[in-house]
Amino acid sequence: MKLTVSAVGRMKSGPEALRADRYFDRLAKTGPALGFAFSGIRESAESRAQTADLRRGEEATRLESLLGKDARLILLDERGKNLASEKFADTIARFRDNGCGDLVFAVGGPDGHDQRLRDRADLILSFGAQTWPHQLARILLAEQLFRAVSILSGHPYHRA
Repeated sequence: MKLTVSAVGRMKSGPEALRADRYFDRLAKTGPALGFAFSGIRESAESRAQTADLRRGEEATRLESLLGKDARLILLDERGKNLASEKFADTIARFRDNGCGDLVFAVGGPDGHDQRLRDRADLILSFGAQTWPHQLARILLAEQLFRAVSILSGHPYHRA
């Protein structure tokens, strides 16, 4: 199953980018043995529309244009489900085992996700009730994806 991250906004170079890249690299190396292929990060610019609704709508349209018709979508949002790492690992394994070929994780812009993306999403995932800066959300996602693959492989990286 192909794992893709779609992110509104660009990750600037610096320690945050290095940390995210480190986890994504580890995911890319570890995932294939378990049927997970990390296909990379698709960044799109933040909308410059006048209102938050219009910005969310433009950003959603761009993401939808990149999604294949059979792609599954997981949105990152502080109002989503807060899953333990083991449950997150089980969830992505279930997508894989049910024949999902493309799983897309979407990190929204400053205004969040448009309602039509929320309606289309297969899962809305939270890393807690707090709002995280884009760079930290990307690091958290990268680490949790690597941790999920580690859990599924029985690797000792995850110790509960």
